[in-house]
Amino acid sequence: MPGDSRRVPGPQESRSPHFYRKPEAHKNDGRRQDGRGPQDVRPVYLHAGVVSQATGSAYIEMGQTKVIAAVYGPREIAQREEFTMKGRLTCEVKFATFSCTKRRQHIQDSHEKDWSLIVLQALEPAVCLDRFPKSQVDVYITVLQNDGSALAAAITCASVGLADAGVMMYDVVAGCSMDQGTAEHGMVTVALLPSLNQVSALVLDGHLQQQTAVQAVKSCITGCHGLYPIIKDCLVTSTQRNIPTTGRQTGQPDANG
Repeated sequence: MPGDSRRVPGPQESRSPHFYRKPEAHKNDGRRQDGRGPQDVRPVYLHAGVVSQATGSAYIEMGQTKVIAAVYGPREIAQREEFTMKGRLTCEVKFATFSCTKRRQHIQDSHEKDWSLIVLQALEPAVCLDRFPKSQVDVYITVLQNDGSALAAAITCASVGLADAGVMMYDVVAGCSMDQGTAEHGMVTVALLPSLNQVSALVLDGHLQQQTAVQAVKSCITGCHGLYPIIKDCLVTSTQRNIPTTGRQTGQPDANG
């Protein structure tokens, strides 16, 4: 039977690159392989305005975890939808097929739908929905690489994308995750409005004792407050890059002559 000449077949015996990756573990002194302590957050890189076709967008790296978000709208709700004086916010989280150790499917699965609902619940308290009646804002989040804390990165990235799109918000939303993998197995994810000091979402995966869970939530809140200056600097830089100075726009000399 003739083979498909348009397809380049792989070798008969091959292994995924993740096979040669050493699993992350804690050293004898309690520190991780990357040098972080048990309570230390990942190094963060954040950039806004990366998708030119979108109203607003953002890209974040938290360690080896990479997430991109694109925001479209506000745009009018279809006529077939019910009438509402408040705006509508929709979120869709999707993992790239190459983002995890096991290949993900192109179709959104139940895990991605659950994350979409969590991100929506985290963002809704921060968005002024009454400012764009009969309209909706769509947020599309793609996880490019998942090395842990992808949900927290998605929440933070989507919040910066909304702010970059000019959507009126009460406050930005910062997300932080804490993995308790030494003695107990569980992860806590917190979404926080830093200026208002209000928690908009709290997710617990696994099994943790009450004292351990409370301590993990406090550590996540501290991490969210640490992300707030990074978010502000990112948005200020994006605004200065997109909005020209008054003197250049009107052709008038500045204060220095």
